[in-house]
Amino acid sequence: MSAVSPDWLMAMTQRKIGNNGLFSINTMFSFDPFLVGPGGYPLLFQTGESYRGKKLVDRQHPHDLFAELSVNYTQRVTKNADLSLSIGYPGEPALGPPVFMHRLSAMNNPDAPLTHHYADATHITFGVSTLGFRYKDIKLEGSIFTGREPDEFRYNFDAPKFDSYSVRLSYNPSKEWALQVSNGWLHSPEEAESQQNVDRFTASAINTKMLNDDSYIATTLVYGQNHFSDNGKTLPSILLETSLQLHKTALYGRYEYVQKDADEFDLISAYPGNPNFTINAVTLGTNRILTTWKKTNLTGGAQATLNISPSLLKATYGSAPVGFEVYLRITPAIMRMGHKDKMEGMEM
Repeated sequence: MSAVSPDWLMAMTQRKIGNNGLFSINTMFSFDPFLVGPGGYPLLFQTGESYRGKKLVDRQHPHDLFAELSVNYTQRVTKNADLSLSIGYPGEPALGPPVFMHRLSAMNNPDAPLTHHYADATHITFGVSTLGFRYKDIKLEGSIFTGREPDEFRYNFDAPKFDSYSVRLSYNPSKEWALQVSNGWLHSPEEAESQQNVDRFTASAINTKMLNDDSYIATTLVYGQNHFSDNGKTLPSILLETSLQLHKTALYGRYEYVQKDADEFDLISAYPGNPNFTINAVTLGTNRILTTWKKTNLTGGAQATLNISPSLLKATYGSAPVGFEVYLRITPAIMRMGHKDKMEGMEM
């Protein structure tokens, strides 16, 4: 049993430039280094990044104090087309779906997905530049960025290297749907395995339906895979999450399928053949807004996660370990704009 406090604070501003330009600044800060600790918080079967020279296993890494500082400019070139440029230090390249803390379908779940490093882990990249072109509902983006994940010193700014690339094609057929496919070529993403490069492919579909000004149902399906240069393996993952917000009460769930090998779990000495392990996890949860003060919600909730252990790891983890969480959450209240269509457009 442990008590932790994952957190993030986001702020943005924008300003029109002439008749056809839009300039914006996006920021995100996290006090994880102080409130969670440099070793992260417990999360069964989670992997990714390292601390004190060892891989983080069964722990979710903390986020950096400076998680995003980016500037963006969009220039309309015709009625249906525009060009955009984004520069971040740190920022997010054009790779994967929106990161989990930005998805309505994931906001009620306090835990990071086990598939985080298969789909959306590049959201904190120290050095990224993205060029995009949109025509009607289709957008094509390309990024050059630093492939290395943030180091264990969570208060500093890592050196930008711009040694990795990505491309993403997005399609929004309606206000309720957001689709994307993307591929990234990451140079040496993990400090613990500096000689290993990763090709990451993702595809996702997000559906968001506003039921009224403060109620919605949001669902996300994500496929992500990592192909490793050193051993030629391709390890896949699938995430399906949904959240039903009904005024003050929310019901939500998440299913994950992910393959990780012995190297990922730092178990090469115990499994010298480096076998793959298939993990399934199902989370169900509920929460309720207890009070609202100055457009800020205090929410209490509980959730349970059932993990299905791979046969080779049952001696270590048991057959079906279950985790329980009880939590309090402080978040801004959903913005009401007095027009349902405007709300849908914002949330997409």
